[in-house]
Amino acid sequence: MANPRLNKAIETLKDNGVRMTPQRHAILDFLLSSMSHPTADEIYKALESNFPNMSVATVYNNLRLFKEAGLVRELTFGDASSRFDANMTDHYHVICKQCGQITDFDYPYQSEIEREASKKTGYFVDSHRMEIYGLCPECNSKSQIKN
Repeated sequence: MANPRLNKAIETLKDNGVRMTPQRHAILDFLLSSMSHPTADEIYKALESNFPNMSVATVYNNLRLFKEAGLVRELTFGDASSRFDANMTDHYHVICKQCGQITDFDYPYQSEIEREASKKTGYFVDSHRMEIYGLCPECNSKSQIKN
């Protein structure tokens, strides 16, 4: 069954004059079907058995291309590696302090926060970022067992 998000992303790339290679297609498909906010290395490791000649540089170059086309966003959370998110809707992230898992979190008042910040400060606010940290259910249950 065809993935409508993948088809739309492919059309966006074609409209920007980008040729669809098998590696590019696989990286894009992986990102669009992943909810784990993978790093470039994680994408490479997931796909290397199907594309033994693909390099990590190929993954990075395609991620940059997808980012420039507005198909993915790059996330940095203070560690050394960037993570990539193909969910381009406005949402927050909840991050496990122990295992690093990242989960999307929708909050209905996101645009109100920006309006309120603008109103109270006089700034022209065009975006914001909020990160929420804690223990994921799995790490939390493991820590309960230890105590």
